[in-house]
Amino acid sequence: MAESAKWYVVHTYSGYENTVAATIEKHVENRKLHDLIKDVQIPVETVTEVTDSGSKTIERKVFPGYVLIKMILTDESWHVVRNVRGVTGFVGSGNKAIPLTDEEIAALGVEKREIVVGYQVGDNVRIIDGAMESFLGVVDEIEKDKNKVRVIVSMFGREMPVELELDQVEPVS
Repeated sequence: MAESAKWYVVHTYSGYENTVAATIEKHVENRKLHDLIKDVQIPVETVTEVTDSGSKTIERKVFPGYVLIKMILTDESWHVVRNVRGVTGFVGSGNKAIPLTDEEIAALGVEKREIVVGYQVGDNVRIIDGAMESFLGVVDEIEKDKNKVRVIVSMFGREMPVELELDQVEPVS
């Protein structure tokens, strides 16, 4: 298929998110729709609650009442998702489902993108974005899991650590 799969948001009855996700996955399996519906997710965050009896770690839904689906929108895939019990509709205008943008997907953290960096600790780098654009510095620390890099920059005769995102610096050739 020429069209690529995009992420869509489906509105569900409150508390039906897991049921809806499981039902959609079952329909995909039974009807062999793997080429149309790629992924079904419910965004959750891990939270530690402190109560009188102690602390416990729970998973809380980030967006109660919503399920994210990565799919190629066709009449068949729309019909399958829309007719699942507990689904009230797609997020969009009228009957038209609107896909999430790449920025929204990145902000939600739905798809983990592996960032390949061309530098390592001790390398000279140039800051290419932000308030300190075009400054030169030395990489002090890299935290790929947090998308952060700490660069030591010389400013006003003093060395100063600056924390940036991984894609805000490039190696100096």
